[in-house]
Amino acid sequence: MEPSTVPAGSGTIPTEATPNPSVAVNNPADISVIVIYFLVVLAVGIWAMVRTNRGTVGGFFLASRSMIWWPIGASLFASNIGSGHFVGLAGNGAAGGIATGGFEWNALVIVIILGWLFVPIYIRAGVVTMPEYLKKRFGGNRIRIYLSVLSLCLYIFTKISADMFSGAIFIREALGLNLYVAVVILLSITALYTVTGGLAAVIYTDTLQTIIMVVGSFILMGFAFNEVGGYDAMMDKYMNAITSQVTDPNVNISAACYTPRPDSFHLFRNPISGDLPWPGLIFGLSILAIWYWCTDQVIVQRCLSAKNMSHVKGGCILCGYLKLLPMYLMVFPGMISRILYTDVIACVVPSICKEYCDTEVGCSNIAYPRLVVKLMPAGLRGLMLSVMLASLMSSLTSIFNSASTLFTMDIWTKIRPKASEKELMLAGRVFTLFLIGVSIAWIPIVQTAQSGQLFDYIQSITSYLGPPIASVFLLAIFVKRVNEQGAFWGLIFGLAVGLSRMITEFVYGTGSCVMPSNCPTIICGIHYLYFAIILFVATCLMVLIVSFMTKPIDDIHLYRLCWTLRNSTEVREDLDFDDWKNEDNDSKMDVDEDSPPRDVSCWKKAYNWFCGFEDKAKKLSKEEQEALQQQLTDITEVPLWKNVVNINAIILLAVCVFFWAYYA
Repeated sequence: MEPSTVPAGSGTIPTEATPNPSVAVNNPADISVIVIYFLVVLAVGIWAMVRTNRGTVGGFFLASRSMIWWPIGASLFASNIGSGHFVGLAGNGAAGGIATGGFEWNALVIVIILGWLFVPIYIRAGVVTMPEYLKKRFGGNRIRIYLSVLSLCLYIFTKISADMFSGAIFIREALGLNLYVAVVILLSITALYTVTGGLAAVIYTDTLQTIIMVVGSFILMGFAFNEVGGYDAMMDKYMNAITSQVTDPNVNISAACYTPRPDSFHLFRNPISGDLPWPGLIFGLSILAIWYWCTDQVIVQRCLSAKNMSHVKGGCILCGYLKLLPMYLMVFPGMISRILYTDVIACVVPSICKEYCDTEVGCSNIAYPRLVVKLMPAGLRGLMLSVMLASLMSSLTSIFNSASTLFTMDIWTKIRPKASEKELMLAGRVFTLFLIGVSIAWIPIVQTAQSGQLFDYIQSITSYLGPPIASVFLLAIFVKRVNEQGAFWGLIFGLAVGLSRMITEFVYGTGSCVMPSNCPTIICGIHYLYFAIILFVATCLMVLIVSFMTKPIDDIHLYRLCWTLRNSTEVREDLDFDDWKNEDNDSKMDVDEDSPPRDVSCWKKAYNWFCGFEDKAKKLSKEEQEALQQQLTDITEVPLWKNVVNINAIILLAVCVFFWAYYA
């Protein structure tokens, strides 16, 4: 299975350009590596299940606030880097050059903002979910329900469906399986330890997955650069990687559609004509990053599981350094894939693209899978398949756990105020299955959106729905005067504007270079990153205008909920305190506390252990509850470690500036 490199622009189709490549992973070495990988992951998951507390909501969803910095940093990275990144970043790199790497390097600054500004507020507030924070900050239920439902929709549109689709692309390339069969097999394995293990199992397995992803990706990067002749050779050859098949009797194809961009090796591109204009990459992307890194349940939940603030900050710094890697591990290999398999990866004729990758808008999404399948030797190919499975599974497990947390804590407790802990955890697990079904149904739309470039699709959907959430969280934390009416109507206004763009784009289709969309320029002509800036500013103005026209919230309701009052020690009166509480919901257990224990069958005991259910809830005294609450909301740091993490944060920011400047 050695690759046969073909000079860019030669008239022959490489042997790799077969519509249905033979099964690449069909030898003992590859299969052994994959089996060993799954056994190790399963062992880590079972170990985490046995040693961690899953019998309470706090233990299941927050790992009992016991995690240290390096698993948190690894889990943040693994939760973020799904198979969508391997497929999407490499695909965008193949199609347009290095600018897509800016999406990753932007996070180096935002994770510092997360650890130093946002997480202290969330911990002081004593919350488990992000909608719960807004509930405490503003009162009322409508914002909490709105945010929970919108977050779950975003998970479906941008995360679960995109990750399943990209993972399935890889499986199809490697194993020749049907796309949906591959999805179902992966989901079955993934759901098993997510549904049973809780957040601690997810974080420990994420740590393992991160190691596998980084090592495997480095190996592939070495093979790719060796094959192409090094970095300088890649720069020269990429600019000449032009497909030989550029004519179609049915379509007039412009040279711009198949010629590499002249600014392919620049991060900062023309603010008007650039595919990723630099003001959008700096400002628009920062807005999306604040929504994702600082207010998204998947990410913040990992930080909330830390044993103290120094571990939160250390985890954020580790994640920041790891985010330097995707440019080299994914974007550059994607560009090399275009060089080695030019006619396939850079195809522009719709009918030919359909043969190669089953979609007419382009085949850049298969750049990374094609590189793995054709370039790696036996055994290492199996390792790389494990890497893709690892990235897919770690991302999906994180989303499933966080989505079930959102649904359970923010929606089900409203529907069933007196639900027991056992019912809450069952409801979250059943809801996970519903999420999976809807996400699978959405995959065909993901396949053709944004000219077939998966990463652009993910970022564009985020640009239409994320900025209003980012604006409300920023204002909630840093502007004490903002109230519930302002936040709610700002969110509704932002959602209406964002949906108008998103729905219009789906109705008309995003089109491609060869077959442009007919969407009106006034709606679709604005780049999605510029649209994010406009939407963010408009939402902020709406929130502030309505807030200043209505009654402010008294300080007694805001202690430890906004930045200026974060260190206050006064007793806070929660707004609508009894409106949502799930108190004494296990009344039957309280009544029967002194009764003799019932005989439970062996099957029932095994089931309770597997799902993490305790036979009897442990009742805490009032003093114990107050001490536990004090521990969970403590943000004090040992001075030595506080200085260590602060110095490391400054170093990380300096590294960030250097990399941006070098590739600008």
